[in-house]
Amino acid sequence: MSIRWRLTAWYSSILAIVLVIFGVAIYGLVYYSTYNEVKNSVQQEALRIRQQLKVTINGDFFAGTEPNLDFNLGRKLDDTQVYVQIYNYTSGVLKTSANLQGVQLPVPSTREGAYASKGFKKVSESGNSFLIFHQPLILEDNNQVVGLLQVAQLTNSQDKLLQRLQNVLVYGSLVALIAAATSGLFLARKSMKPLVNVIEGANQIQSGDDLSVRIEYDGPADEIGQLIATVNKMLGRTEVFYKELEDAYAAQRRFVADASHELRTPLTTLRGNVDFLHKLWTAHPAERPDMDDKMIRKLSLEAIEDMADEGKRMSRLVADMLSLARADTGQTFEKVSTALQPLVTEVARRAQFLERSAEWIVGDFSFLNGIYLEGNKDYLQQMLFIFIDNAFKYTPEGSVRFDAILYQGQVGLRISDTGIGMDKDEVPHIFERFYRADESRGVTEGIGLGLSIAKWIIDEHHGSVEVVTRRGEGTTFLVWLPVSFSAPLE
Repeated sequence: MSIRWRLTAWYSSILAIVLVIFGVAIYGLVYYSTYNEVKNSVQQEALRIRQQLKVTINGDFFAGTEPNLDFNLGRKLDDTQVYVQIYNYTSGVLKTSANLQGVQLPVPSTREGAYASKGFKKVSESGNSFLIFHQPLILEDNNQVVGLLQVAQLTNSQDKLLQRLQNVLVYGSLVALIAAATSGLFLARKSMKPLVNVIEGANQIQSGDDLSVRIEYDGPADEIGQLIATVNKMLGRTEVFYKELEDAYAAQRRFVADASHELRTPLTTLRGNVDFLHKLWTAHPAERPDMDDKMIRKLSLEAIEDMADEGKRMSRLVADMLSLARADTGQTFEKVSTALQPLVTEVARRAQFLERSAEWIVGDFSFLNGIYLEGNKDYLQQMLFIFIDNAFKYTPEGSVRFDAILYQGQVGLRISDTGIGMDKDEVPHIFERFYRADESRGVTEGIGLGLSIAKWIIDEHHGSVEVVTRRGEGTTFLVWLPVSFSAPLE
């Protein structure tokens, strides 16, 4: 059973119980009020008549003398719809009021029955309904029941009123219950409509690959509205996650393809040189008459040097790929408080020995005395060497400058060159793996992983990097790192 049918059943059941309780309470209240008024009226008439009978009856009245009772008693009983009947158990004489018009109310046949029937009793006689008050007449001398006084009132109108009330309550409750069930089903279906939209949207996403689907809802911000908003947010996050996952898969495929491409060249060179050496040293002397031992040794050394260079290149590539793999898996490195001046001074000293054709200019780092940062010295040096080596590679002539600045609790390590530069639209891609901005890709030495590693190191140190470049005028990298201040070093 669906939720809307269950809700309708619950609402209808609760309403039915409420209507039953309400109908019983109303009917009971009206019944009590109506018949209580009749009982009070009958009891008052019975009391009045009994008092008058005491005035006219002596102790031996019922012994054999027939009483002469006047039922008018100064009042018309017809006007009050009150009917009186007195039965004498001694003489068997029955006296009735004139308004009974031949209708005889049921009388107990024995004195004991008369005593037992005292009180109110509802009877139907000749198609009429009466509420009768039975009062036995008892002699004061011996407490013997000698007669029975019956005072009744016609209750046809009260019965009809209560019957009509009962019909109104029963049929009205049924109509209200049917109307409530119908409207409840309609409202439940309308209330569940947004949930149906949720199900349809989920099925659409499940059956397809369009994660941009959102559930439309223009109702109030109630529980259903909050649910739909939460589902839409979840779908939005899922879409973002899916796109990021697709981008990651694309980057992974591109990474594998580029790595395979980069590894193919040194492997091809190694294999070619190995085949050359094998052929050179296993060939019969008659097959190489123009080569003496000196020539063979020279060619072998050249091949070995090529193999050594390609081996170093592969080692650098594997090391860089290992660093990026650690970055992808979320691994980090230990950071300690590191003095900044000795670090950059050592980098500047060692950088002058790198292969270069540009002039190496080092700024004044003395103002960095006493300035520390939380970081890893080896990785920071690796990051700086990546930028410096990159500047040397793309500056065939001119100069490369290394200096630093301080600004608002951060140090800016600046590496600027006067090399070939880049176009501005290439800047967003330079930190991508295997990307090189120069048009001589494959000619300029490098595999395009250095800047990606440098960016990872900067991010791990909670820093940032700025790039200023122009084609033909050079490039400037400004690395910002948070620092702390201490007493100057001796």
